Amino acid sequence: MTSIRRWLLGWLIFGLAATSLAAGYGIFHTARREASELFDYELRTVALSLPANIATAAADERSRHNFNGLADDRIAIDIWDEQGQLVYHSLKEPALPRFSEGFRSIERDEYRWRVFGLQQPDRFIQVAQPFSVREDLALRLAWRTLWPLALLVPVTIALVLFVVARGLAPIGGLSRALSRRSIDTLEPLQAGAQIPVEIRPLVDALNDLLRRLSDASQAQRIFVADAAHELRTPLTALKLQLQAARRDGTLQGESQTLERLEGRLNRIIHLAHQLLTMAREDANRAASIAPMSLRRLAERSVGDLSLLAEAKRIDLGLEERIGSASDDYVVLGDEQALGILLNNLIDNAIRHTPEGGKVDVILTRDAQGVGIEVVDTGTGIAPDELERVFDRFYRGAGAQGSGSGLGLAIASSIAGRHGATLDVRNRGEGSGLIVRVGALAPAG
Repeated sequence: MTSIRRWLLGWLIFGLAATSLAAGYGIFHTARREASELFDYELRTVALSLPANIATAAADERSRHNFNGLADDRIAIDIWDEQGQLVYHSLKEPALPRFSEGFRSIERDEYRWRVFGLQQPDRFIQVAQPFSVREDLALRLAWRTLWPLALLVPVTIALVLFVVARGLAPIGGLSRALSRRSIDTLEPLQAGAQIPVEIRPLVDALNDLLRRLSDASQAQRIFVADAAHELRTPLTALKLQLQAARRDGTLQGESQTLERLEGRLNRIIHLAHQLLTMAREDANRAASIAPMSLRRLAERSVGDLSLLAEAKRIDLGLEERIGSASDDYVVLGDEQALGILLNNLIDNAIRHTPEGGKVDVILTRDAQGVGIEVVDTGTGIAPDELERVFDRFYRGAGAQGSGSGLGLAIASSIAGRHGATLDVRNRGEGSGLIVRVGALAPAG
């Protein structure tokens, strides 16, 4: 649950709880006051309704006036004559002292009583009732009023949770939409009609930020592509001049220097070529995906790089782990981009494999989809550096050859755009490296 939702729900529930407690407190005291008024009215009614002859009746007659129904409520009745003599007392309660006329509250024997006195021409009537009866009635009245509230509070909390969840659902949808995006997706968010007016400024601000990031990223790609393109021509011209100087003998006795210069120049040319490839790949995110033969693509890449392998006397070959000659390993992909990926993997394998080594390109098919592996007999990669080999311009401490540190980074970008996996691991049975592109979606 997000912090804003937790904050809203916390305050709403706290408000409901505080309101419920205040309402319960008010209802209890209202019921208590109404019960007190009701019992005061009852005491006065009893006093006014007593028969005139109750004090002089015979014992058996008096027993019929014990007011059994009222005695259940613990009402004490006392009657004094004109001379102030107690002539009647209810049998259920002890006699109380005589007080003045009207209502009053007293304490006796650790009990509180509510007393009403009535002066009549020939007698004084006093009716008393303990406060415990009033409290019991107040509690019953309060509970009868509060239990609907006790049921209403959970229902209200459930409704609040539902309303808050519905109100924050668009924010959750935006969060999920952003989390599903790849790092290279900078298209504006689609703000539909379900977006509340209150968070539409947030969506607009995010879209403005994405547009500015897209413009900055595009400007960076254009700069890299232009710089790499501009570097290719003078570097190629410089290499031709070095080759011409070596042929015509202009620089006699400097063969080792020329070789070092040519090696560094080849590395710079390769770097410029990789930069241009990277910029084009970054700018080509929306390339069409169509059925293509991975087998024919692998054959073409092996053929294109065979001369580079022969120069180092490396055995470069193509094989299939599962399949037949008629199986073209047709997958859904961008043929040009996958060609760049495979060329980079094979080129890296050749550059880091010593002379007389071996590089195998293997086509595979499994439950996850079609894949391709490039296996070499080079020096491999230190285990603690395997996680960084996809970083741009990263070259391991023991890296050899004239690589630029961009080959695997470009391959990783292309594989990610195709929803494929790219794994690098050292060979278990000997020196060398295995780079696997897996989970390519089969066509059909």
